Amino acid sequence: MNLICMDTNERSQPKTLRKFQAEFSDCWRRLPNKAFFFALLAVWLMLFQFLGNATFGYINTPSLFRWMFNAYNSRVISDDDAQGNLIPFLVIGLFWWKRKELLELPLKIWLPALGFVVLGLALHVIGFIIQQPRVSTVALFIGIYGLMGLAWGRAWLRNSLFPFFLFIFSVPLGIVLEPITFPLRLLVCQLVEVVSHWILGIDVTRIGTQLIDPSGTYQYDVQAACSGIRSLVAIFLLATAYGFMMFRSPWKRLFLMVLAFPLSVLGNLVRMLCIIVAAEIGGQSAGDYVHEGGPLGIISLLPYIPAIFGLLLVGRWLEKKFVEKPQA
Repeated sequence: MNLICMDTNERSQPKTLRKFQAEFSDCWRRLPNKAFFFALLAVWLMLFQFLGNATFGYINTPSLFRWMFNAYNSRVISDDDAQGNLIPFLVIGLFWWKRKELLELPLKIWLPALGFVVLGLALHVIGFIIQQPRVSTVALFIGIYGLMGLAWGRAWLRNSLFPFFLFIFSVPLGIVLEPITFPLRLLVCQLVEVVSHWILGIDVTRIGTQLIDPSGTYQYDVQAACSGIRSLVAIFLLATAYGFMMFRSPWKRLFLMVLAFPLSVLGNLVRMLCIIVAAEIGGQSAGDYVHEGGPLGIISLLPYIPAIFGLLLVGRWLEKKFVEKPQA
């Protein structure tokens, strides 16, 4: 009777779920040194849980993970680090995507990888002493990378550099980005002024990062939140993932990553022009409505549309223009 019930339950599960369970079980069985790696990983994570954060004046917790969560979700200082909530899931998903390639490698213990662990530990000690959790965050991921190499070897490290590299986007930067956000704000304002004058025929005066209608109909100050840094980080992340997934050539990957900067500026320019055009037609309130995202927040997605199409077009051009040799 129990066997019949078990068979019925298995058949009632979706086919995709059964396939995933079978593949996961197979990968888990083939992965060596699991207990060794996860035991060391647990010790490493406990270090950062109980002795990870020394800046109690800002967040009263010794946990680096609690500090990171607060940085990702706090709106007091900046909400430009919210992508950190998604990075671990993205990295795990990409590891699953590369599972066959990784499991076919010669997986074995590789002692030189201890160098990464020692480096991570040294960085964390420095970050803890000078009360810079961002340094400890980098140390956390360097140590995990070293533990993977220690358990599974040099070939694993080489082939898992991407997606593990994406953890760089988990380092909260917040107000540290001010030297980048201000030039971005200034550049976008200058471009809006030029396009408005010479293409759209709209008379807009720029004073620093302020865009003003000479007749007094509207006035906008492009603040740090409107600099486009969030779209820049998101587009850079998208370009990095797309480049590493589609190409093996380092220069093609680097080219797409660099392309994220002009594409993010273009996307933010389109958004700011929409605000100016709306304000020119309906006044300050109409521009504010577009600034807040418009109907269902659709306009908030405008900075990403040129970037996505641009990356796809350039990627397609790279595929046709520079054909890569197949792997041996």
